Amino acid sequence: MDPCPFFCLTVESLALKLPLATRPAGSGVHPSATPCFCKLHIKGFPSQTALLPLCSNSGDSAPESATSVAGFHLDATALRRPSGKSITLHISVYTGRMGSTCGVSRGKVLGRVRVNVNLENAEAGSLVFQNGWLKLGGQQDKQAARLHVLVRSEQDPRFVFQFGGEPECSPVVFQIQGSIRQPVFSCQFTAERDLRTRSLPSDFNRKQNRGWTTTFSGDKERAVRERKGWMIMIYDLSGSPVAAASMVTPFVPSPGSDRVSRSNPGSWLILRPHGFSVSSWKPWGRLEAWRERGPIDSLGYKFELVMNNGPNTGIPIAEGTMSARKGGKFCIDGRIMRDSALSSLSPVKGFVMCSTVEGEGKVSKPVVQIGIQHVTCMADAALFVALSAAIDLSVDACKLFSTKLRKELCHEAEDKFA
Repeated sequence: MDPCPFFCLTVESLALKLPLATRPAGSGVHPSATPCFCKLHIKGFPSQTALLPLCSNSGDSAPESATSVAGFHLDATALRRPSGKSITLHISVYTGRMGSTCGVSRGKVLGRVRVNVNLENAEAGSLVFQNGWLKLGGQQDKQAARLHVLVRSEQDPRFVFQFGGEPECSPVVFQIQGSIRQPVFSCQFTAERDLRTRSLPSDFNRKQNRGWTTTFSGDKERAVRERKGWMIMIYDLSGSPVAAASMVTPFVPSPGSDRVSRSNPGSWLILRPHGFSVSSWKPWGRLEAWRERGPIDSLGYKFELVMNNGPNTGIPIAEGTMSARKGGKFCIDGRIMRDSALSSLSPVKGFVMCSTVEGEGKVSKPVVQIGIQHVTCMADAALFVALSAAIDLSVDACKLFSTKLRKELCHEAEDKFA
């Protein structure tokens, strides 16, 4: 099982040095109270934004305080660029506050710099492309503002898998290595009405009844007002189960609405086989999902590792939102979490996994990337494949209850009353 070459372009040690008299602080006053930030962009990648601490030390020494961004993840296609042609990192520096008002940016451009990144020799090891102070473009005087930045690349090889079809259609999962696609797992999706028929640990049933029980009148109303019993099993090529994702808390709409709320999310347990019995499972992770309200209709999620003392305790290692219409990426990456409230709790320091998620109504064949340090055997990879299936299926589970699900996701009772 060979990994694919990936590289992380790290941008860190960001700091700004301003001259003594720079607007808008006023003549002769060092603008120490003026907020500054920068936007970083590489063509084909989402922009990243970071606040810039101001540096007061003299000379060309490194700043006493600095910040960094999550970085840019580059795959093997970046290495196949024409010889001598580099990637350009654009950094724009602004004064003022981040964000916009009525679609107009509130920041004023102070200057820009560019850093050329040539990955021609990246496979040989880590490379440094910039480490030091750069004069902001457009400012010619000796007292021009300067930006300190360290840009380097690190090897970040990953295993890559792709579902051969939508998870609810029980597809084969392929490992991707360049142009080679090799089948390594198979999936089996089921939608059962009675969760008690499952061979799951006994304490899971108690969790299923927490905080979601609602009284309905009639089988028809109950069938269309809850989504429960979904499960996807992952098998290796010998037909042995190696991982599973089981919906243990149903997805139900909040009272008076047709959406799953953050206060009452649905949830999945990601399971691994335990012992020698095929009917014995142990929880590895727990995924919660809901439908976010706000200017962008989005899917909210939270994932935590389950501890040995039970499925109700865990360490949160990923939390975020993505567009319900456009989809996005589900990632477990310590660099992304660094500025979040979870950073102090999470044991994750670097890249763990990333999975593509399509928006509502789109054909979804998730692509899963997993850092090689987190895979010691195929069963480890299967857990991340099951997690990828769970977040993809959560897009459908969190659909507004005024919309109809595709037939593969419906129970027999729902089909009867449709």
